[in-house]
Amino acid sequence: MTRLFDLSFDNYVTTSIIKVLFVAAVVAETIWALTTLVSAFNAGPTFGLLALFLVPLGWLLAVLLTRVWMELLIVIFKIKEDLGAIRGNGGF
Repeated sequence: MTRLFDLSFDNYVTTSIIKVLFVAAVVAETIWALTTLVSAFNAGPTFGLLALFLVPLGWLLAVLLTRVWMELLIVIFKIKEDLGAIRGNGGF
């Protein structure tokens, strides 16, 4: 909780909650996929069968892009930490 109110921004909240954010995003994407699938079948069997093939692909793409985005965020924070360590050792 102290990280949340750290006004000097020495500690980052993102690296602590990234797993929770990823799980929440996957849950939201799953709900989206299921509602899209149900809506497609309600619109008709042709739409339902088409959605049966396309929605899982869209879900996989959404989960993949979410994972890549969150990994990029972590990489940015790791770069910052490594640069700070280099600076602390007299590297810069």
